[in-house]
Amino acid sequence: MKAGRQTTLRDVAELSGIGVHSGLPVTLTLHPAAANTGIVFVRSAPGEPEREIRAEPRAVAATEFATVLGDESGAAVATIEHVMAALFGLGIDNAVVELDGPEVPIMDGSAWPFVEAVDAAGIVPLAAPRRYLRVLKPVGVTSGESYGELRPYDGFRVEVEIEFDHPLIGKQSFARDVDPGVFRRQLARARTFGFTRDVARLWGAGYALGASLENTIVVDDDAIVNSEGLRFADEFVRHKALDAIGDLALAGAPILGAYRSVRGGHRLNYAVLSALLADPTAWTLVEAREPARRARGHVELSAMPQPAFAPDVI
Repeated sequence: MKAGRQTTLRDVAELSGIGVHSGLPVTLTLHPAAANTGIVFVRSAPGEPEREIRAEPRAVAATEFATVLGDESGAAVATIEHVMAALFGLGIDNAVVELDGPEVPIMDGSAWPFVEAVDAAGIVPLAAPRRYLRVLKPVGVTSGESYGELRPYDGFRVEVEIEFDHPLIGKQSFARDVDPGVFRRQLARARTFGFTRDVARLWGAGYALGASLENTIVVDDDAIVNSEGLRFADEFVRHKALDAIGDLALAGAPILGAYRSVRGGHRLNYAVLSALLADPTAWTLVEAREPARRARGHVELSAMPQPAFAPDVI
């Protein structure tokens, strides 16, 4: 694979499941896309007009319990973070994500089924050079006891800290430079989690209607309810890191920077990305170049004109 080239899928891949919050059945189809398309969601429910929404910060409609994209007609596609994390984590620049329902299927609660779908479809390079978003200076957001920051870094790194008042979780941290190999081995299989004490409240608010032991780590007062236990000793913080990668994928280009999150979630991830993009002195776009005489895999970067961007913070 040419490191400096944009990528897309070789073929189509399809997954079916239910939405973790809606509880509704849905089929998701991943399609190849041309260079510079980015990631585009298409909602194509029977009897309804097709809705096409680009995965970008200005399309974010909500960040409560999940990241939701929408347009002037309202919310269109919910819980996009796991499929976005898989595409970003595996280095897919361009794809069309088609759904026949309002929510991405939760599958097993991780990004792994989407990784398997990408593997089945294959990844191919395109002729166009890859574009990166380089962080030029630290930008941080504080919200109560939560803090998030993007800072300059030579590569892409996540540093996530969580703290829950529960004996099985407590304080956990995960810090790694992330590439496709690290994403596959250390993050993709980490599942979403929830607490039995919150079930009634979530159901009453219309959330978690499709949650079950098949797609969620369920934590009781003093035990993991799932019979198979955890996939990682620190699966909770790894899933938070996976979510952060999925939310940061809304930048529309691979990020050259380090992201730090303390007691964060979807709202904080989105707020930090929005704060960065709203400051034109904090970032720039660079384009990959592959000099013919350089060592294989070497990529040089050149500056590009910077587009204007002013997101609303959700």
